[in-house]
Amino acid sequence: MSTKSPLLSLPGAVPAEGRDEGVAAHYGDLFREQRTLADGAGFVDLSHHGVVTVTGDDRLSWLHLLLTQHVSGLPAGQATDALILSANGHIEHALYLVDDGETVWAHVEPGTREALVAYLESMKFFYRVEVADRTDDFAVVHLPAGSITAVPEGVVVRETAHGRDLFLPRADLTDFAAAHGPAAGILAYEALRVEGHRPRLGFETDHRTIPHELGLIGSAVHLQKGCYRGQETVARVHNLGKPPRRLVFLHLDGSEVHLPAHGDPIRLAADGPEGRQLGFVTTSARHHELGPIALALVKRNVPVDAELIAGTTAAAQETIVEP
Repeated sequence: MSTKSPLLSLPGAVPAEGRDEGVAAHYGDLFREQRTLADGAGFVDLSHHGVVTVTGDDRLSWLHLLLTQHVSGLPAGQATDALILSANGHIEHALYLVDDGETVWAHVEPGTREALVAYLESMKFFYRVEVADRTDDFAVVHLPAGSITAVPEGVVVRETAHGRDLFLPRADLTDFAAAHGPAAGILAYEALRVEGHRPRLGFETDHRTIPHELGLIGSAVHLQKGCYRGQETVARVHNLGKPPRRLVFLHLDGSEVHLPAHGDPIRLAADGPEGRQLGFVTTSARHHELGPIALALVKRNVPVDAELIAGTTAAAQETIVEP
């Protein structure tokens, strides 16, 4: 179940649906909210994300054994991304984490925290670690890159090139919004994510996605670390082959009223709407400058210059992951 944000009571708030249920889709002006974030102002309520912590003397060395990322010597305050893979190398969990010197803090996609905590608990063995679901106590708030908003004292911050994620006490969320608005909805955040070619678990992934397809080698997968579940697949594809699919960025026909939905088929424009399916739309958005855009997963052998159809919408592609 999602956690309903108190910020849904702000003027103009329209609730998001689907995986982002529990926060606002927008507050009445999608493009204004996008421009505000792009200018380094405002904030995004991500309080529907799960918050998981790991404490104990062995926390980093233990997580190093489980994650795709090299975290055994992670400096305090340095943000990183990491995955947990299946035995076959398919992406199961994505963690956006930082260590504060005593605790590893991670936020995770809505609806995934229970399974993640259960998996981590099952792998504790004799390691000196404690895993906790802190979602009821802490809410994630995103400040865009360039923001000069002062972080409240004592709040853990995860800083990346895309902005800062704050692990804010949930009880302080309403007061933070009053002091540091304007709030921007999840649709504005998602449009900038699509523009930035940043994949998201549950959107750009399905049950058989491997990291190479999304361009996550290097950013979330470290190739020179010790063993972890799924490493054999990662190494084999990296050294001996190519992934079966690749992530692409799409410029969509702006004359269409409706955006293609997640899962809508991708086909060659030359083959028409009845042609063979070559992939699917993962996320679509309306961008304040670029117009309608999308991310999609397509078969690796789709020509990089091919005109495509996303659902029923004409689309021109840009390469994210090389074929």
